[in-house]
Amino acid sequence: MDLVNVISYSLFAIGSFFLVVAAIGIVRLPDFYTRMHAAGKSDTLGQSLILLGLIIHEGASFISIKIFFIILFIFIANPTATHAVAKAAFLSELAPWKKDGGKER
Repeated sequence: MDLVNVISYSLFAIGSFFLVVAAIGIVRLPDFYTRMHAAGKSDTLGQSLILLGLIIHEGASFISIKIFFIILFIFIANPTATHAVAKAAFLSELAPWKKDGGKER
């Protein structure tokens, strides 16, 4: 295997790891806000690493430029959407989880 394949497959594996961590976080975390955090941060990083691996695997081409613009869009859209949904939940007075089981607002 050459170096390009090693780097791209490593990025695929690391990106897949972050996506699995995000999925586990969505299932295991206790409330909406922590689930949003897991989904927003890990999904953005996982998707970006996998797409970066595709760019390296493809080499310099027009497809690589398109994938790069998709990565830029993901870095702009995912945090913005996560923030908007979390703010909407906060404004609708969805209380965060507390360790003692009670919710306070």
